[in-house]
Amino acid sequence: MQVVAGVDLGGTAINYTLANSQEQFLIEGLFEYPSLAKQGPDVCLRQIEDGLRNAAEKANVLVSDIAAVGLDTPGPASAAGLLSAKGSTNFVHPNWAGFDIREALAKRLGKPVTYLNDGNAGALWGHFTIFGANSRETSISVVIGTGLGGGIIIDGNVVKGRMGFGGELGHVLIPYQSIPGTTGLTPECNCGRIGDLESVCSLTAIEKSLLPFFLARYPGHDLANLADLHHAAKLVRGLADRGDTMCREIFRVQAHALGLFFDEMINTFDPDALIVGGGALEASQEFQRWFIEEIRAGMPTQREEQADIPILVMPHGDTAGARGAAIEALKLSRQSGLA
Repeated sequence: MQVVAGVDLGGTAINYTLANSQEQFLIEGLFEYPSLAKQGPDVCLRQIEDGLRNAAEKANVLVSDIAAVGLDTPGPASAAGLLSAKGSTNFVHPNWAGFDIREALAKRLGKPVTYLNDGNAGALWGHFTIFGANSRETSISVVIGTGLGGGIIIDGNVVKGRMGFGGELGHVLIPYQSIPGTTGLTPECNCGRIGDLESVCSLTAIEKSLLPFFLARYPGHDLANLADLHHAAKLVRGLADRGDTMCREIFRVQAHALGLFFDEMINTFDPDALIVGGGALEASQEFQRWFIEEIRAGMPTQREEQADIPILVMPHGDTAGARGAAIEALKLSRQSGLA
């Protein structure tokens, strides 16, 4: 049985999945293996290979049955998998600088390997869940985590761009000043920009900007008693899910920021679907419905013909990267006649 694998390489864990030619995933949920990326390429690639062997065993297939492997990693990297010469948070070892991770993994495994950044892989998974692997539709996906990733799928294909930076949605500037209740807020992104989407809509945004801003307006709030702002920021979503007034305000601002951003995307791409995923949406269905409604509320008035574009929650968000990477590998295997 010919199958493909998806490998989602993160800073602390590698998540694996396998899929057959009928687009059926052979591993349910997370199948994680420790990531040793910080120990450099040699150790990390060996760890990926070892984990792939274990994933194949869990899926009850042979490693020799794997026709192609899809790999995704955090950036910055080129569209072909050449890591930035300046390194990144997850690739701090000096030997990663300018390293061609896709080519090196292909040589180690003796199999074709495709490459996506983790945001684009998640976007491809979100698109697949709605339209399937051979679709011609267009979708815009946003994945809200520590930062903000995502991707653009046009005619079923990931927009990678000239240097691999296509779909860097977190760094698109938005008119955040128009969001009610944010007068005096100056959200700065880690990239240095003021008012891009990630600076308002991410866990980092909560810690750096939104939580301090709103605690000044809710001085008696329980989170004001916590000395560790990073820890306090991680508690905001859970409290918002339970209806806490201040924390709901923080997520309302994030939802309205998404509304402004999606309006820009609608007028640029006229997509078939808008998709939201990531840790911010790992919450109750009631909270998810409320958040989607607030995104709509934050959007400027749309043309009548565009007002019905659906906004959907990405399912299985914790496995999105690996599954999206597997879909990209499945496309390659079909084009090459491998599956």
